[in-house]
Amino acid sequence: MADTIIYDPDRVRERYGFGPEHVVDYKALRGDPSDNIPGIKGVGEKTAEELISIFGSIEDMYRAIHADKHALSDSGIKPRMADIITAGEASATLSKDLATIRPDAPIDFVVPEHVWRMSTHVDTIAALCDELEFRAIKDRVRAIAFREAGKGEAPAAAPSIDHGDVDPLALKEAALAVWLLHSDTTNPTIEDVLRDGHAEDFATARTNLLAALKETGRLAEVYEHIERPLIPILERMCETGVYIDVPSLASLAKEYNKELGDLAGKIVAHAGHDFNINSPKQLAVVLYDELKIVPEKQKKTATGARTTREEELAKLSDQHPIIAEVLAFRELQKLLSTYIEKMPALVAQDGRLHAEFLQAGTTTGRMASQDPNLQNIPVKTENGKRIRRAFAAPAGKLLVAIDYSQIELRIAAGLSGDEELVRVFREGGDVHAAVAARVFGVAPDVVDHEMRRRAKVINFGILYGMGVNALRANLGAGVSRDEAATFLAQYFERFAGVKQYVERTKQDASRLGYTETLFGRRRYFPALKSSIPGLCAQAERMAINAPIQGTQADIIKLAMVQADALIEKNEWRHKAKLLMQVHDELVYELDAEEAIPIAHELRRIMESVVTPEQLGGVPIRAEVAIGENWGEMKRV
Repeated sequence: MADTIIYDPDRVRERYGFGPEHVVDYKALRGDPSDNIPGIKGVGEKTAEELISIFGSIEDMYRAIHADKHALSDSGIKPRMADIITAGEASATLSKDLATIRPDAPIDFVVPEHVWRMSTHVDTIAALCDELEFRAIKDRVRAIAFREAGKGEAPAAAPSIDHGDVDPLALKEAALAVWLLHSDTTNPTIEDVLRDGHAEDFATARTNLLAALKETGRLAEVYEHIERPLIPILERMCETGVYIDVPSLASLAKEYNKELGDLAGKIVAHAGHDFNINSPKQLAVVLYDELKIVPEKQKKTATGARTTREEELAKLSDQHPIIAEVLAFRELQKLLSTYIEKMPALVAQDGRLHAEFLQAGTTTGRMASQDPNLQNIPVKTENGKRIRRAFAAPAGKLLVAIDYSQIELRIAAGLSGDEELVRVFREGGDVHAAVAARVFGVAPDVVDHEMRRRAKVINFGILYGMGVNALRANLGAGVSRDEAATFLAQYFERFAGVKQYVERTKQDASRLGYTETLFGRRRYFPALKSSIPGLCAQAERMAINAPIQGTQADIIKLAMVQADALIEKNEWRHKAKLLMQVHDELVYELDAEEAIPIAHELRRIMESVVTPEQLGGVPIRAEVAIGENWGEMKRV
């Protein structure tokens, strides 16, 4: 793996300050949560490394302590820590024993007469993988079995299937059927088709899948009216690609690399010494031990290390200027490696980037994107916007972005039927200001920027099933848990329809095992039956959002289908080309002379996909922006 680091003796000394022979002593003192080695509670990495550098092994350390009770304090260890270490001898001894590999263990090993081979049991293992939905493991098992049999690398599909015998369109249709029937099976393969179609041949499996879809009723309509008609549209969109201004990316790469170096210099200057900024472990030592930045609640990774994840560092931004610089460093580094330096190599000879959009790429119904992922380019930061400027229109063309306005909130209002939210959208009001006025109990004209910001956090938090603790964290510093609980309670009191929707959705999902969108798309939640409370609660939170996000996915996909029909009807193929679908936004390349009228016709289609009557009285709105590149567009 690319992120695997090989430690030889020199690297161990460089990292810890001692050789491999003392790694077991380090674990005896520090512990190792991943192996359930307790260590001495209260002894951290820095203290463990210091003790080993002074005494060597823990046996030598405790001999010194027994000989002189002041041995630790005389060596510079603080009195409180010295007491902890002295009292922790039994735990340290046990921990070293647990960490030590015992080569003297009495093991009698005889090479078996009959060698166990993966290839002999591949069918049994594959069946178990199907039952447990271990798709990736199944592929690895098959690959090992093929190598054992001397057949080289395993093919992409089951050995009994010849892809040449399967019509590509029929395979895509069958894969969509699998995905609609089993929402967790994203980007289904031919093996998934055979498994879920309960057949050994493709034709029979496809027939069975389509019959199963038909039995669901509304899900078959999603297939027939949304997903199936979208296949050729996506193929055409990926084939068209988007023109890329490669020289502008080269210029941006130079600028961002220089800025990256400047940021690295500032970060190292704050630390007072050189260190690997990309090492979470070294960064944690600098931030928490050396600069004494103290999180309100220190979170740790699964392996017990102190976290330096972006969302946790952002909470500490007011404690030291190094935090903002680390976050900026990471953003620039990601933009460089993921987009600026990678995209030029992906541009084809026609000067266009042909990214892949995955129709069945998510469990929610939304599309995904890869090579590169065009749906993850930051849009709220100036650095991200500048990358978008490289997505340009060739001579005689303009780029047009048509973006749904607050569509998830509109859908939430419509699905919940909350009278107040429906009224705000019907009258064209500011939903965040309206919510702020109701939650904080003030007149609309008294709502200030901070009230509106908090209302916005609450609005979107409700959509994603956010609880009190998560809401408090997202509201920012200065908001207590009690205040967050009060805001949440006031919201549900003022907008009772939303509360009823949340409870109804959770109950229906628990009873049925799935949720449905406005159009009938299902998302399944097997974890709702889990005996593990955390998994069940997580599934409940996702179930609240699934009908909203899934309905949004249905709407924009329907818009793509109907807009394409309009382009075909008006014979606009040569002057109107769909380039990208990015969440709530469609990006077209239009002839410059007719860009504005065509754009407004496309917007009309997008806004009419769902009528207010279908969505509980809530109108859908879209906004049009036009420009010579994706990063500099003006609303028209």
